[in-house]
Amino acid sequence: MPLDQKPVPSQQSADSGPDLEPGRRAVDGAAGAAEAEAWSIRQSGPWTHRDLAANGARFHIAELGAGPLVLLVHGWPEYWWAWRHQLTALAAAGYRAVALDLRGIGGSDRTPRGYDPGNLALDITGVIRSLGERRAHLVGHASGGTLAWVAAVMRPSVIQSLTVVSAAHPRDLRRALLTDRRQMAAFEHVLGFQRPWIPERRLVADDAALVGRYLDEWTGPDKLDEAAVHAYRQAIQIPSTAHCSIEPYRWLLRSMARPDGIQFARRMKKPITAPTLHVQGAADPVLLSHTALGGGEYVAAPYRWRLMPGVGHFPHEEAPEQFTAELLDWVGRHKE
Repeated sequence: MPLDQKPVPSQQSADSGPDLEPGRRAVDGAAGAAEAEAWSIRQSGPWTHRDLAANGARFHIAELGAGPLVLLVHGWPEYWWAWRHQLTALAAAGYRAVALDLRGIGGSDRTPRGYDPGNLALDITGVIRSLGERRAHLVGHASGGTLAWVAAVMRPSVIQSLTVVSAAHPRDLRRALLTDRRQMAAFEHVLGFQRPWIPERRLVADDAALVGRYLDEWTGPDKLDEAAVHAYRQAIQIPSTAHCSIEPYRWLLRSMARPDGIQFARRMKKPITAPTLHVQGAADPVLLSHTALGGGEYVAAPYRWRLMPGVGHFPHEEAPEQFTAELLDWVGRHKE
């Protein structure tokens, strides 16, 4: 099995049993062992997996269908598989659907640097070009949604339409993290990420139990299924993923008073010219609705705000049919 598909052995608590083999869950019985052993970043399905080069790194994608490109960018702690429902629906509707693993996550390269939002946004637009496309409908969730905002500012000619999920505009998020105690408290995990090395160890300990807890706490009444939780817990244990995946959050807070962070915030004043669909779960405990509300202030194009009642941080997984219907309607309205 290639290295980028093999989780590290889980770190154990003092009262845990014997060491588990890499990629094996702490479950009993042959069925559980077979399920764990069969897990892979490149999960099988109607899609095709491949790697491509962009912006000085190698990126893993899963793609399905033919037609106008819709590029799907995951958030934390997920990877490309978060979009499995939308991949099939978009392909059936006549689109070329591509789900990307961000730098440092899933099957993509884990580089020693390059996790600031400007460079990560250039990864996304570089992937669009590497796919042989001039423009794309860009869809981003959470941290991927933040990067979608940034990409639309930095490379407006590449973005045909924008769909942002569970992500405030970067200037709104910056303002909230400086002035809003409720949003600061909701970002408690991000504050915890600022310590060196300890967060990485906590994330992979006990078969990534903390990631499972986050996924449970961040959803609404419709929880993620066990297979999805298992997949995300396995993915965070791939060597270096825990470290690389939280580096953007370290940049987010540490750069606020630095020249690069201030310059980035100023650059994000530039109006977005792509038609923008902004989706937010009303029950999201991580990115609060009032923090996300107001993104239209930065959009000099058609803008639609959709608040989904009873939905938490993962609308595309908690309510896939409702979310996909909104997405298909939006990209359909903004075809060339």
